[in-house]
Amino acid sequence: MKLFLGSTLLFVSIFFQTGFVREESPAAPGPQSALPDLVRLQYQDKNLITDLGTGLWAWPLPMDYDGDGDLDLLVSCPDVPFNGLYFFENKSGKEMPVFEAPVRIGNGLKHPQVSYVNGKPRVLDQGAELVDFIQNKGTQKVPVYPVDSLHSDFKKKPRFTEWKLVDYDHDGDEDLVAGIDDWLDYGWDNAYNAEGKWTNGPIHGYVYLIENRTGTYVNQGRLKAGGGVLDVYGPPSPNFADFDGDGDLDLICGEFVDKFTWFENTGTREKPEYAAGKILTNANGTIKMDLEMIIPVAIDWNKDGYADLVVGDEDGRVAFVKNTGKKKNGMPVFESPVYFQQKAGNVKSGALATPVSVDWDNDGDEDIVTGNSAGYITFIENKGGGASPVWAAPKFLKSDGKVIRVQAGPNGSIQGPCETKWGYTTLSVADWDGDGLKDLIVNSIWGKVEWYPNKGTAKSPNLGKSQPLKVAWEGNVPKPKWTWWNPQPTELAPQWRTTPFAVDWNKDGFMDLVMLDHEGYLSFFERFRKNNELLLKPGKRMFYKEDGIELLQLNAKQNGGSGRRKFTLADWDGDGDLDLLIDSKNVDFYENTGEKNGRVTFKNQGNITDRKLAGHDTSPTTVDWDKNGVPDLLVGAEDGHFYYLKR
Repeated sequence: MKLFLGSTLLFVSIFFQTGFVREESPAAPGPQSALPDLVRLQYQDKNLITDLGTGLWAWPLPMDYDGDGDLDLLVSCPDVPFNGLYFFENKSGKEMPVFEAPVRIGNGLKHPQVSYVNGKPRVLDQGAELVDFIQNKGTQKVPVYPVDSLHSDFKKKPRFTEWKLVDYDHDGDEDLVAGIDDWLDYGWDNAYNAEGKWTNGPIHGYVYLIENRTGTYVNQGRLKAGGGVLDVYGPPSPNFADFDGDGDLDLICGEFVDKFTWFENTGTREKPEYAAGKILTNANGTIKMDLEMIIPVAIDWNKDGYADLVVGDEDGRVAFVKNTGKKKNGMPVFESPVYFQQKAGNVKSGALATPVSVDWDNDGDEDIVTGNSAGYITFIENKGGGASPVWAAPKFLKSDGKVIRVQAGPNGSIQGPCETKWGYTTLSVADWDGDGLKDLIVNSIWGKVEWYPNKGTAKSPNLGKSQPLKVAWEGNVPKPKWTWWNPQPTELAPQWRTTPFAVDWNKDGFMDLVMLDHEGYLSFFERFRKNNELLLKPGKRMFYKEDGIELLQLNAKQNGGSGRRKFTLADWDGDGDLDLLIDSKNVDFYENTGEKNGRVTFKNQGNITDRKLAGHDTSPTTVDWDKNGVPDLLVGAEDGHFYYLKR
């Protein structure tokens, strides 16, 4: 059998090139060091159009930044390694413009919210106003209200506080509103019973009114709706506008997951009263964003007189949710989200990208196949260019004719139902069934390892339905002790979100599996044939630290802290054996120091470079685009971008 991964080639000589030029990027500056650095991968096709995106998390601030009369997008990304405040220029003025590629204009802001006062944008963050925002780009802050005075209402400090200005009572001055989430009832993880039902409570999201009384702000407490305290599922990102066109201020809130709640003002402009919340729907059903942790901003984007929504998504994209101006059953009718587009810049696939370098379409060059936090599996075609490839726009791979998307649903994440739309796909590409075609082997948020057989051809892969990998277990099927569901008799249920690396380790012609087992130990699952069926043997813990005594347990944490390890096997030092490259702040090199008495030992030689790529984790693979026999490094990062290190 042949393994279709650049990471398993054996190399006879390697060296670091001296004088390597660092990436000159203010978005992710690297410290000065003698170590080589990683550069962010570019599409290199000036005519290509892709989804508009930053890194992990998008806080949109729509405004006319350049003063040319149309609305541009500023987007704050508070996470690493793409931290920054980015300017996406609108040159066409159309309802759905193709924005210019992002330009970093400042540091990322934590929870910025834009309000429009007399038609001018004013930005608040963490209880402070960012004065002269367009000129100062968030660097000048004036405290407006003490944030901690609101936090005193909570036993646990909120994760989000979202501040806006609004003339709530129509008295001519600007009041403050603050959206705050409360996780105390939710806890965090490991709260499912044996039936998979969540036994903790929900996330709460409240909106506070801080009234402006002749220049002094007075906390009026939590807003009410429908006779009780207004409460949505997580951070509400409150937006006050006349959404239904009756002359008073209604309220639309987002949530931690993907929906919008509309609170109709049944009172007056001067004395608002809010009806019970209703989830926004249209002819297609519930209006939902593609991912989670959504950040809606109300603005008349297309200048048709109706307040629309511009909404940031967790993976850095931003969508337009158009208010049609129509009403149905007393509710304003919005169209479904449409994601903004930009001229191609950085190669990107969602967030927490998990790439494999492989010639997927069998045309002689290495493409990228990658998972991500949303649970998609994406093909990014190498269009040529040799050592400096030109990349096509990402395409979702399909299984049995349907887009592959693994999602937790209400009980697939150990961290609870708030993660319902995440999938965290991580994968290998290999000929799993021995027919000469490339298949997919996938782990995910569920911690179930499955494979997708290729029913097509070498040049045109066509994936069939997923099926579990089969293990010839002896006795009870092992699983993490916090996994509420019981695996089937031959199912493999290791820790979640960790790479299932397919490789013919023992060179017997059968594709094996190396990955973390249910307790976080790196294990060898050997393939063998039984009754004309290929099965895996139970995992063998044969990988050790350099002393040959302590087993290589890559994650000893439990519950939500378990798993989360991404790695690749490659002959990184050119001595003829397979080393480990493992996620860290960037990537750690674990040198294979030999095998003795069935024990394979590894020595951790530390980070490959100085650049910090990880907030949660990274995902390494090796590439050889210049075909010189020396493995180079490609890393999928938290921001959904790919970082390349040529040696």
